[in-house]
Amino acid sequence: MKTFSAPPLTTVFAAMALAAASLSAPAQDTRLAPEKARISDPVIQADYDGYLALQERIKKLNDGGRRVADYHLAKAQCWLDVSFHEYTRNDRGPFPQAALSESEKLVAAMEQGASPLPTDTPLVGEAVMLRPDLWERARALRGEGGFECAAQKTACAEVELVHAGNEHAQQQWRHAKPYVQKAEDLLAQASSEAASCRAAAAVPAVVPVAVAARQNWFGVEVVFAFDRSGVADIRPASRAQLESLAERLKRDGLVVESIDLVGHADRLNRTGNTAYNLALSEKRVATVRDELVRLGVEPARISTSARGDGTPVVDCSGRGLSGAALQECLLPNRRVDVQVRTRSP
Repeated sequence: MKTFSAPPLTTVFAAMALAAASLSAPAQDTRLAPEKARISDPVIQADYDGYLALQERIKKLNDGGRRVADYHLAKAQCWLDVSFHEYTRNDRGPFPQAALSESEKLVAAMEQGASPLPTDTPLVGEAVMLRPDLWERARALRGEGGFECAAQKTACAEVELVHAGNEHAQQQWRHAKPYVQKAEDLLAQASSEAASCRAAAAVPAVVPVAVAARQNWFGVEVVFAFDRSGVADIRPASRAQLESLAERLKRDGLVVESIDLVGHADRLNRTGNTAYNLALSEKRVATVRDELVRLGVEPARISTSARGDGTPVVDCSGRGLSGAALQECLLPNRRVDVQVRTRSP
């Protein structure tokens, strides 16, 4: 990620005004605070509010009848998700804003009833082209029979390929490969679902057929304040994501097959006890589990594990950071990964 130095207060105040104005700005104009201004809670909260406002617009499109599995609604959601993911990882490059803008372009077009809607997936930010074979597979799926069953995963695979390309440009293959793997998995699932959809359509209508409920996979990341693990210590945007997740399960009538929670901690340790961060990650997992149960998730469907500080997603070394600045940089490591598998009733 790109390094930065603290801006003068005038820049911070200007950024706060810009972020606040984005909430009432015309469609397709949500602007994050400039990268160098993201150093105070009010500025960051204003950006979070922008994310939440766009998430609400996506929800309204679904409430209005556009399917969650619709290609364009799914792509708008995935652009929003990767933008927020990189924002919380302290990405100081152009990608969070560029991905957010792609989401909003699609949302605005759907709100306005535009037709046809675009199917291109631009290489935004600093992304480079990776895995042309996967791009070709996604393109082919859009032209195949059964695509209506594969649209959601195809859309998100395309976005993850851009995500991977941006990570490769910034930090090379080691940081890109998790997102390449995610794109591979999504396209494998999409191909399988398209084939199942074609097979079901080929069966004569007069023959009764038992069709297995379609499965869906999705996830969120819940991040915590430094050295904390209580429900009040979950960052506001993550709490909103948990609540949105529970609401989505109820609204769409999805049957939860499993929810896997994996807890993590950053590398900082005030005690010197090597087991401290593992215990902290265990407490965070327990907090997220309890919160999901409170929100209506069946406890028996939830599995938990904890990994301490062994699997960081950011390093923050070599930046000369200390104190609160280092703690904020390491925020993405203080997380609980939430992976949900559902099926239609």
